[in-house]
Amino acid sequence: MLSSCNCNCNTIIFSFPNNKLLLKHTQLKLKLKHRQTVSVAASIHHDSLRVLEWDKLSDLVSSFATTSLGRHALKDQLWSQNQTYEESLKLLEETNAAVEMHKHGSCRLHFGHIDAMLVQTAIQSARRTILVTGYEANAVLSLLQSADTLQGDLKATIKQDKDWYSRFMPLTEVIMDLVINRSLVKEIEQVIDEDGSIKDSASSELRKSRQQVQVLERKVQQLMESLIRSERSETSILEVNNIDGRWCIRTDSGQKTSFKGLLLSSSGVGSTIEPLSAVPLNDELQRARSLVAKAEADVLLALTRKIQLDVDDIEKILDSLVQLDVINARATYGLSFGGSNPNIFLPDRNNSSTAESLTRNDTLNGPLPDNREWILYLPKAYHPLLLQSHRANLKKVKEDVNIATSVSALDKAQPQPVPVDFLVSNKTRVIVITGPNTGGKTICLKTVGLAAMMAKSGLYVLASESVQIPWFDSVFADIGDEQSLSQSLSTFSGHLKQISNIKLQSTRQSLVLLDEVGAGTNPLEGAALGMSLLESLAHGGCLLTIATTHHGELKTLKYSNEAFENACMEFDEVNLKPTYKVLWGIPGRSNAINIAERLGLPSVVIDAARKLYGSSSAEIDEVITDMEKLKQDYQRLLTEADHYLMQSRGLHGSLLKTRRKIAEHSTSLRLKKLRDVSEAAAMSRSILHKKVRELDASAKKTSQHDKAIKSSRVSTTNNLHTAADNKEPASTNKSPSVVKKFDKSSTVRSAAPKVGDAVYVSSLGKKVTVLKVDSPKGEILVQAGIMKLKLKVTDIQRL
Repeated sequence: MLSSCNCNCNTIIFSFPNNKLLLKHTQLKLKLKHRQTVSVAASIHHDSLRVLEWDKLSDLVSSFATTSLGRHALKDQLWSQNQTYEESLKLLEETNAAVEMHKHGSCRLHFGHIDAMLVQTAIQSARRTILVTGYEANAVLSLLQSADTLQGDLKATIKQDKDWYSRFMPLTEVIMDLVINRSLVKEIEQVIDEDGSIKDSASSELRKSRQQVQVLERKVQQLMESLIRSERSETSILEVNNIDGRWCIRTDSGQKTSFKGLLLSSSGVGSTIEPLSAVPLNDELQRARSLVAKAEADVLLALTRKIQLDVDDIEKILDSLVQLDVINARATYGLSFGGSNPNIFLPDRNNSSTAESLTRNDTLNGPLPDNREWILYLPKAYHPLLLQSHRANLKKVKEDVNIATSVSALDKAQPQPVPVDFLVSNKTRVIVITGPNTGGKTICLKTVGLAAMMAKSGLYVLASESVQIPWFDSVFADIGDEQSLSQSLSTFSGHLKQISNIKLQSTRQSLVLLDEVGAGTNPLEGAALGMSLLESLAHGGCLLTIATTHHGELKTLKYSNEAFENACMEFDEVNLKPTYKVLWGIPGRSNAINIAERLGLPSVVIDAARKLYGSSSAEIDEVITDMEKLKQDYQRLLTEADHYLMQSRGLHGSLLKTRRKIAEHSTSLRLKKLRDVSEAAAMSRSILHKKVRELDASAKKTSQHDKAIKSSRVSTTNNLHTAADNKEPASTNKSPSVVKKFDKSSTVRSAAPKVGDAVYVSSLGKKVTVLKVDSPKGEILVQAGIMKLKLKVTDIQRL
């Protein structure tokens, strides 16, 4: 900074600002810029939620909460839309657990009988040692009893089947962690009545004081009645009143009475007098009532101190039950409208796989069709507000019309909303939807946007099948005629400003919904702006962009960029009305001239319009018509193919099942046959062993018999030899032929048989054939019929 000097010298003085001031100024500018950025982001977020009618859906879902605190908490949670991916997974896990509890039916998460606001007031009063009222104490009692009942029901359910412990997680932990002071429950039940009043049994002083009040009130009433009866005037109208706790008599205007008293009030309609004879009783009654109030205050003070000791646990129970109420409201809404559990995932744009991780509950809804094929799989999805409006109208019609009205007549009076199918390939980044006005394009945008936010918030998506939705950090929408009168912006300028802010705030994880992109200005310039904007969003601007348009030039982007996909809203040219169905892969065609012709516009105007429109455009429309027809035929054939495929899969499964049964039957027959053969073989071996034992026993008996015969023969021979020796010692010399004959016979019998010889076995009584001879052991192997026997050589006789 340059400054001048006061002296007459030619000196130049440079001065610099304070560095701290400069730094502070810079920080202030950064803070201001950050605040402006946050403000713009909040404004865009709010506008997007508003145009998607998220506030109406939040109100609808919150209405399923049974407590006032639950409704406020759920509405705040839904409106924030600031959940992380992990938090969204946790919310869906909680919703699934509540659905399981609904299906089981034993643990009811209904807290409509709890006055949460009164409990909150009681907690605040107890913390500040302010007397808790009887109504507040009753609210605390209902809270503790509900928590105790819920915890008991859960324990009983888990005791029957331990699997429910994990199936109800994480709600199991919330319920099991509740700390309930049952002594406090008994204390409140003993002190406070159901209507919030203090029971007489709360204390002896209270009972005594109340009895005294009752006695005094009876005395005063009797006194008043006697005073009224003493008045003999037939025209007098006297009434007994209680003013500020004091009994008195009210008279008509101008009516004079004979009793004396204190004038409490006087007006044109009459006077109120407290008789002098009633003053002492009224004073005594006031003192008795003061004693009652003091006794009641003592009781409430003691109860407040007991509540104060457990105020932290009570507050935790209240927070837990409100949390359970919020979760139950989400689950009840999904079940009421037939929603399905969404599978959310974090897409990996650098990989062909669309899912980095699916939800942990994806098995509850069955397998999805090829998770690698779709980045957004939303079949037969309903707009939640349209479905709610349809049900409300249908209910109203049922109440108005005759009960005997058929279901078909009701459906005709209130047609069911048409669901939309969104099947977005993992390579697609921009979808261009074309079609006639009032054809349902905007409803499609809102349906997708609401489905994405519902899945992120832990809500079931209203679709007939399991859906697959990427987790979006934000959903930005520019829908409708948005004008900014405060900034003097036209409709077109308002759209451009909104889209510009969306482009700045969107990330690679955002969903952008643009309605009638490029509209509101010159068609050529609007189409050029729309093409440029969509190409910018396709190349890194956001995860997915869905745009509706009437510009034909935007339909051609698909054929030069694989990140684009075309879709159109189907139109019934016969009945001249939209069908609200989405046709994928083909652009919509213009129907304005054909509709004008069918509506009776003069042929001269129609012909001129077609000439101006151009023959090339007409040819393109014809090509689009053929494509639509081919698309419809393809869908029909695809449906038939799916049907036949399902049938073939069923037949294939039956064939495999029959084949398995045949194999099992064959195996069982083979095993049975082996068992039969084994049993027969075992029986044969048993019989054979028995026969062998019998034969061995018989052979032994025969051998012993032969030995006896042989020994007798030997003894006889010896006797003969002895006699011969004694009588004729020279007989050997005399009969040499006899001796030779005997020796020859003995030699023949004792010689071992040969293989193939036929021998006689006396023990069997039959002839056998020799198969083998074992001379050293004196044994032979013979064939006796079908049996082979091993015998001693001495057991056979040569033939």
